[in-house]
Amino acid sequence: FGASQVRTIEQPCKKIEIIDDHIIITGTGQIGLGQRFTEIVDTYWRQNGFRSKSAIQACRELCALGIKDFISTNAPKGAYGSLVAFAANGRFSLCEFAVDDFQPELKTDNIWYVAMGSGQNIGDPFLGLIRRIFWKDTPPKISGGIFAVLWALEHIIDLNPGGIKGPPQMAVLENSKGNFCARMLEDNELAEHRDSVRSAEEHLE
Repeated sequence: FGASQVRTIEQPCKKIEIIDDHIIITGTGQIGLGQRFTEIVDTYWRQNGFRSKSAIQACRELCALGIKDFISTNAPKGAYGSLVAFAANGRFSLCEFAVDDFQPELKTDNIWYVAMGSGQNIGDPFLGLIRRIFWKDTPPKISGGIFAVLWALEHIIDLNPGGIKGPPQMAVLENSKGNFCARMLEDNELAEHRDSVRSAEEHLE
């Protein structure tokens, strides 16, 4: 929390929204703009936007809808950025709506990760290192992805730039026999991955 550039208090808050068990959305920046963009994504989903369009079409339309809404109240550029995970044409899609100008960028098999917010300067290089060591030019399976993100989050939390604290919150978008489902991960599901992180760190010590 803060007033202008002055920080006031820290307390736990929810950073991930799941829409109808199918869409994952999170963001950085002004909370009010995040609430508005979440409503835009929710409406777009319920109007079958993701089902009837290609991934890049859907992202372009969400970008236009978001910018139009932000302009309606004279919100400045650079006040909010978002990540949206969804399925389109039977494939996983992750779109970054950049903080600077809210323009969409789909992640690919070549560049499949992204960090945002006050921890980005630590998260991006750390994820890049993990990618180079474990997966090189192919994205990990879901188990490997959970491991990588959990390790990155715990690393960022330990350094605590800009007031980032635990516990980590994580969500996954899974394909079960052609049915894509989004859900939050429970702490007990992260326990095995946390053990793997500890083992990797001990091996490096």
